[in-house]
Amino acid sequence: MRLFWKLFCSMVMIAALACSLGGFVLIDGQFRAGLDARAETAMTENALLRRTFLRELQFSGGLDQTAAVCLTEETFAAAEQRGISFRLTDSQGQPLAGSRLPVESSLSQALGAERQGWEFLQSNNGRAYLHAASPLVLDGDVMYLENWQEVGDLFAAREEQYHVFFYLLMGLILLSALSALAVSAWLSRPLGRLSAAARQMAAGELSQRVEVRGSDEISRLSQDFNQMADQLERHVQELTDTARRQEDFLRSFAHETKTPLTSIIGYAELALSRPDQPELVQESAACIFREGRRLESLSRKLVDLIVLENEGLRLRTVEMPGFLEQAAGVVRPGLERAGIRFAVHADPGTAEIEPDLMESVCLNLLDNARKAVENKGLIRLEGIRTADGYCIRVTDDGRGIPREELARITGPFYMVDKSRARTQGGSGLGLAICQRIVALHGGRLEFESELGRGTQASVWLKGAGDV
Repeated sequence: MRLFWKLFCSMVMIAALACSLGGFVLIDGQFRAGLDARAETAMTENALLRRTFLRELQFSGGLDQTAAVCLTEETFAAAEQRGISFRLTDSQGQPLAGSRLPVESSLSQALGAERQGWEFLQSNNGRAYLHAASPLVLDGDVMYLENWQEVGDLFAAREEQYHVFFYLLMGLILLSALSALAVSAWLSRPLGRLSAAARQMAAGELSQRVEVRGSDEISRLSQDFNQMADQLERHVQELTDTARRQEDFLRSFAHETKTPLTSIIGYAELALSRPDQPELVQESAACIFREGRRLESLSRKLVDLIVLENEGLRLRTVEMPGFLEQAAGVVRPGLERAGIRFAVHADPGTAEIEPDLMESVCLNLLDNARKAVENKGLIRLEGIRTADGYCIRVTDDGRGIPREELARITGPFYMVDKSRARTQGGSGLGLAICQRIVALHGGRLEFESELGRGTQASVWLKGAGDV
């Protein structure tokens, strides 16, 4: 059963039950109150009759059973005209004088000689009576003064109230059904929107969201659904990006290996076809060796990239000025031979790094800077202490990188100038490895560049301190 119908049936049943129970309690309460009032009236009449009997007997000078019977016969006609039915019975319940009780009763025997009370009687023809009795002791004899009155009007009124209430209850149930219909539709509508959104997401529309209204439980459920959808869309996008990167990686890898393999095969065929030309064979062998070393470098960098993806790092505290000076010492001779100016400056401070991997990052950034500058160019290696870490910065005044290429330069096999990169022995994996190393350190690698004015690479690290 749908939630809509569950809510609808539940509300209608609760409303019907509450109205029925409330109406029954109200009508029954009114009936019992009327019955109690009639009983009190009957007991009051009985007490008045009893006092009247005793007073009349005292005036007549006789307080025996015979005098009481005579007095009852005299007053019976007058009492009957006033609508009061009563009788006088002995201790065995046998009538001595007065009217005939419509229904046999043993109330007097149950009361005894000291108590008074009343009871409810119902005759065979359906009439209802309220019967009251009290003891009357005269000259040692116990008699009972009994009076009664018909209370059928109370039952008739109750039946009429039940009849009216039945039609009123039908109207209330109809009204509650209409209200429950509207409320159920209002409550289930957000759930319907959630269900529709879930089906659309299952069909592939991951951008589907639901509107959040209010702050109740359903609204919070809608918020949770939207958050779940955001997370799902983000994860699917990440998986899509990962799959795209893997596809690009394989495509680029196939392309990068095709060129040196083609060269190796071509030079090998050339050397085999002309064995009588030593110079040509030697030149072909040199080219085969160069392309083989390039393939070896490419495979080594691929292994490094895979290892970094699967292993964590063991960091230790390193003094950054000495670390940067050591890295600068590796590239300084080559830069001097190339006629490139080189400046190094490092602020005092420490950082939590893996020295060998971070040195590889620095050397890679410096090598890229060397490839970008011309003769007499300038490369700066700086160490800058920041409020919450340490920054390694490599700046050059070389060719620069187009702004639209900056976001792609850390992708595997990506090269801004492929022909120049291959001439200089590049594979396009250097910055991808650097990016991964910096990420494993909990830092970030950022680039700023302008065509014709140079490039600035910044490695932001956490956890630095003063020396």
